[in-house]
Amino acid sequence: MRKALLVLLVVLVSAAFMFAAEFHIGVVTGTVSQSEDDLRGAEALIKKYGDAASGGMIVHLTYPDNFMSEQETVIAQITGLADDPLMKAIIVNQAIPGTVESFRRIRETRPDILLLAGLPHEDPPMLADAADLSVNADSLARGYLIIYTAKQLGAEKFMHISFPRHMSYELLSKRRDIMRAACEELGLEFIDMGSPDPVSDVGIAGAQQFILEKVPAWLDEYGPKTAFFCTNDAHTEPLLKRVAELGGYFIEADLPSPLMGYPGALGISFTEEETGNWPAILAKVEEAVVAKGAAGRMGTWAYSLGYTTTAALAEHAKNVIEGKCEVDDFDAVMAAFAEYTPGAAWNGSYYVDANGIEQENYLLIYQDTYIFGKGYMGITEVEVPEKYLNF
Repeated sequence: MRKALLVLLVVLVSAAFMFAAEFHIGVVTGTVSQSEDDLRGAEALIKKYGDAASGGMIVHLTYPDNFMSEQETVIAQITGLADDPLMKAIIVNQAIPGTVESFRRIRETRPDILLLAGLPHEDPPMLADAADLSVNADSLARGYLIIYTAKQLGAEKFMHISFPRHMSYELLSKRRDIMRAACEELGLEFIDMGSPDPVSDVGIAGAQQFILEKVPAWLDEYGPKTAFFCTNDAHTEPLLKRVAELGGYFIEADLPSPLMGYPGALGISFTEEETGNWPAILAKVEEAVVAKGAAGRMGTWAYSLGYTTTAALAEHAKNVIEGKCEVDDFDAVMAAFAEYTPGAAWNGSYYVDANGIEQENYLLIYQDTYIFGKGYMGITEVEVPEKYLNF
């Protein structure tokens, strides 16, 4: 009996070794409280390719919620992945401050590792220098297209809600300025509104309470034909809750997703079968939005940007490692995104730096906007005036 068990153990160990992944891909995301969709993308990868701890391909880590005050922890986490001799790619989504320094340190000791940044918080020139590939939401095109969509829906005013830390990021501040200019061109009043930073001393709860208390007053002052936009995930849920209840417009989140704020704002829960099933999730959220009387006023992307970016960048890295494409192959990157978003249109371009030079390892992308009760708005086919792309 003991001999039979020993043989079985040897067989199992041998089988595990035989089917162990040839290389590992490290994926670093935020936690459920700060960026749930990013994390769910990592979980989808583990489901598809296995956890490295069990012989699979994916190593997943989460950085701390208060990452601004825990920079050394962030850097230690990311660089620590390079200690794994099988590590061949590291994806950080969102690429928070500290990612650039982490990538620089990894590059010194492990130049063989692909370094990919999703939705970076640090300035594009720094990422273009440190990462093999960065992919961000096209803040420039969306700066115009969000205003364009608000106008199509009947909005007359547009409120941009943010705080100094986010406005220190080049693409976010430039998008705010494009939104202001687009409002002037398209005939909307632009309102620049400050708010508490969720990673400051007030925390997420304090920042959310501020939004809950202020939106009714803002609607009283500016009227129900005001469209609202916030730059932070934590602000999104209370903003959606008040807009659904009281009026106004919400075109899409900073990092759009049917799960970005809507479940908590509208009391939506999902079954295990619906988890990761984006068409089913979209339909359930749409039902709740329409029931609240907010059809035609609230929107999203049909597929989560955070989820898709995590999954697509890892998929693309795997393809590069396996020799199927180059890391800066634009069409290959878009194909990886399309793989996780069947039926949704995408558009994008290269980031152009201050000297007018395209950075072919820094891509800006966007998905068509979906307005609940109306459907896709076709904005990936709208031509963005050249002056906004070169703003």
